[in-house]
Amino acid sequence: MVGRFEIRKDVAQELAESAAVHVGRISTIVTTAVRDIAREVGSWATDAFEMREAAARAEADEAE
Repeated sequence: MVGRFEIRKDVAQELAESAAVHVGRISTIVTTAVRDIAREVGSWATDAFEMREAAARAEADEAE
């Protein structure tokens, strides 16, 4: 027969393993979100630089 201590140990072990799995999954979600946000902000900044350069070229062409 399994004793109470062993049952509690098994429950604690399952809870710890479950917590580790869920924390790992949440960490992956957060890491992916941060990466995706950084990528989008970088892309947006690149677009802004390109538009600024295009506007400067258009002004220079119009001045000629």
